[in-house]
Amino acid sequence: MAETLVPGITLTITKTVGHNETAAAYGSGLHDVLSTPAMIAFMEQAAMKTVEAFLDQGEGTVGTEVVVKHLRATPVGKVVTFKATLTEVNGRRLLFSVEADDDKGRIGEGTHERFIIDNERFMTKLRGE
Repeated sequence: MAETLVPGITLTITKTVGHNETAAAYGSGLHDVLSTPAMIAFMEQAAMKTVEAFLDQGEGTVGTEVVVKHLRATPVGKVVTFKATLTEVNGRRLLFSVEADDDKGRIGEGTHERFIIDNERFMTKLRGE
């Protein structure tokens, strides 16, 4: 694990809500609005990308916990900004503050936990080797 991984690292990604990310498409609702599962996936993606440049060769991260509130609906075609901020580093455990905003303000917020893993060892365990 890289020594430079410290709280305060932040990354923002921007996505336009498409039909594939809607509650209707995910089956989590009936409407053409950003689904909660898609919002969470984009929050996780932002967190993952926040630290990937700081990891050693062969390392990655896996998500282990998400505690998020989806505050307001966002329709198809709207742009959403997802921000992840590393708030805690405890060995291989990483804690992030995550948030999502559209042009009207905050649509989601919460925390996300990830762990740094050795990618090869992780996949070997999954295969039962």
